[in-house]
Amino acid sequence: MRRFIVFLVSAALGMVSPVAMAAETRIVVDGSTTVGPIAKQFAQYYMSKHPDVNVTVSESGSGNGAKSLVNGTCDAASMSRFMKDNEFQAAVAKGVMPVAHVVAVDGLAVIVHPSNRVKDLSLAQFRDIYEGKIKNWSEVGGPSLSIVKVGRDTNSGTYETFESLVMQGARVSGDTETTGSNGAVRARVQSTPASIGYVGLGFVDRTVKPLAVNGIVPNRETVASGVYPIARPLFLFTNGYPKLGTPLHGFVTLYLSEKGQEIIEAIGFVPVTDY
Repeated sequence: MRRFIVFLVSAALGMVSPVAMAAETRIVVDGSTTVGPIAKQFAQYYMSKHPDVNVTVSESGSGNGAKSLVNGTCDAASMSRFMKDNEFQAAVAKGVMPVAHVVAVDGLAVIVHPSNRVKDLSLAQFRDIYEGKIKNWSEVGGPSLSIVKVGRDTNSGTYETFESLVMQGARVSGDTETTGSNGAVRARVQSTPASIGYVGLGFVDRTVKPLAVNGIVPNRETVASGVYPIARPLFLFTNGYPKLGTPLHGFVTLYLSEKGQEIIEAIGFVPVTDY
């Protein structure tokens, strides 16, 4: 179903989203808090080159981004996961034909407080912590502190990547704290010595400590080469392929340019192009 729709809409080069047709000098982006920094930097750069175009970026979560595209309230849905089958079906039912633009690659970094002496977890240990089987840092070579688990809300594409690649069918423990963004996870971890969380690679800074997973540290090289075990593509979805030469087309294809790659690398993500 997915492949058929992507193939079908990729051929529809003349299609433009309802929002774009209503106001060609205005581009509305909504969705993922992970993709948000890329979209915002793209918007800033694009508007600097095209002062007559106004680009607004909201971060309501990947699921809400998909809903906005389906409802015609955004031109581009930023998503840190691929659209679900039911989202595609809802889109098609409303005459919306989603096209995926892979703008970058991301690694889901496991982060702890800088004071934590643990440096590495296996994927199984990471899963066992969030399942509630491992409750104290001393069980994995750390201090004798009860682990504070920090996660994302279920509407988040980051959560769904975590659920798919880490939990693999196991249930997240009910005492896991839920936050609404990558930034909120980082803020909780940087202020809580016993905590653990997961964020997009672009949200790792000196205030938190990224752990190796299965002995592999998350960075540009390990994510780009595919050896880091928790990686994913990042998307912008549009209604049909944007008409060539339109502001929307110029915006969503920035990732293919040298400047787009520079922006993505500067933020801390991995570009899909290489100049």
